[in-house]
Amino acid sequence: MINNNEIRHYDFVIVGSGFAGSILGMCLSKIGYSVCILEKEKHPRFAVGESSTPIADMVLRKLSEDYNLPFLSKISRYGEWQRNYPDIGCGLKRGFSYYFQISGEEFKGDRAHTNELLVAASINDENSDTNWLRSDVDHFLIQKAAEVGTTVLEETEITSLVRNDDSAIWSIEYNSGGSKSVAKCSWLIDATGSDQFSRKFLGTTSSSDLFETNSRALFSHFNEVPEWFSHVKKNQEFIDDYPYHPDHSALHQLLEEGWMWMLRFNSGKLSAGIVLDNSGELTVEDPEARFFAINRRYPSLKRLFESAELSTTPGKVVGTGRLQRKLNRVFGDGWIALNHSGGFVDPLHSTGIAHTLCTVEKIVNMFKNKTSSNDIQARLHKYQETMFMEIELIDLLVSAGYMTRRNFPLFTAAVMLYFVASVRYEQSRLKGDIPDSYLCAADPEIKNCIRKSFDEIKKAKTENRLDLDTGTLIQHIKQRVDPLNNVGLMDESKKNMYTHTAVEM
Repeated sequence: MINNNEIRHYDFVIVGSGFAGSILGMCLSKIGYSVCILEKEKHPRFAVGESSTPIADMVLRKLSEDYNLPFLSKISRYGEWQRNYPDIGCGLKRGFSYYFQISGEEFKGDRAHTNELLVAASINDENSDTNWLRSDVDHFLIQKAAEVGTTVLEETEITSLVRNDDSAIWSIEYNSGGSKSVAKCSWLIDATGSDQFSRKFLGTTSSSDLFETNSRALFSHFNEVPEWFSHVKKNQEFIDDYPYHPDHSALHQLLEEGWMWMLRFNSGKLSAGIVLDNSGELTVEDPEARFFAINRRYPSLKRLFESAELSTTPGKVVGTGRLQRKLNRVFGDGWIALNHSGGFVDPLHSTGIAHTLCTVEKIVNMFKNKTSSNDIQARLHKYQETMFMEIELIDLLVSAGYMTRRNFPLFTAAVMLYFVASVRYEQSRLKGDIPDSYLCAADPEIKNCIRKSFDEIKKAKTENRLDLDTGTLIQHIKQRVDPLNNVGLMDESKKNMYTHTAVEM
């Protein structure tokens, strides 16, 4: 039995306390709403998805300024982060690095860098992006949410969720600390980062049927893994024109099976994952055994990981099923799903943090002026339409990368499609014109550039002509990119070494 005195009333209840739920809760609290965050686990807890980008940093600074949350700005650049919060786990991320691996062969570069690509985003370490140790960052942000007046309930499990259509109020029954309580609210936000909550309580369905990308992941955190650069320096002399230390980046190893990410933190801990290109049925396997079996096929990576130890958290290699998913709807009467709950593609282009922060910004703006319910509904329809466009665009970009990853010259061209979309978005924000869609997914020029390039690549792949048509495909991508390109992308004289591509702040 629940005593009516124990029923708590809020404007918003946010389910999930990753960085998205915490930042959204803080911003809504700052504009006068009463907000409660419900979290089934207890911080600090493991979370993957750690690579920030210039877009994410720009949004953090904007939210910091608009809602008087100065600590968000202080974690938006590597230099500020280290001066203000050196104890919060973080790594330096100067850009994106890609290395082409061949099974059974040591990696070796050449003067033309024909099997490696380094794309610097920031111009120096001070203004660099960061790799987030999510357990630390999420813990820090949920504490800040409580400090600004957001109610935070950890180790709390929702057992019942009912909406009264007459009053437009949700009744949420939950267990917390061994006792049963009820919260009532006008709006429910799904910030869980999964489709499970909305499928269980909100009647949504989830599907991966329409995705071009088909992948799954094996990942963990590791200790005692030497830097990749230490291997590169021993095996080649062509590093004098590197724009940055490659371990200070989102480091990608392109494999026959898919690709490996390597994100390093200042503590020496390494986030590493292998994302597998699924071409057939999923097989039942031991994730750790599979991870190291693939690793051993590549001598340079095998040597790197031969003394690796699993970190205490999570303490194992985690294996997933297919990563791609999308809800049939991301809003309903009195509820909204954030983008990572609404859908997910693949981590290839490190879109997660930036896309999520852009979504948080949209939702706060939606409720900032306490507009009418009709206006909110119109905005929600636009929110869903735009999110689905964003997911589709990311899918095309990622799938193009998968299809071309064994043809490195073509891959380097395909990956420029992501960078040109990023730069267009960054430059628009810098002018004060915030795009309606992440990566300018609704921009006809960007959409046409990416869609036409993807369709050509897919056709060549289907007809087994990727190698034969490489030169033509690269030239066509370059022709489409050139009108959108003012940072020197696809410049052959750079020999795959780009010193700065992001806009200067």
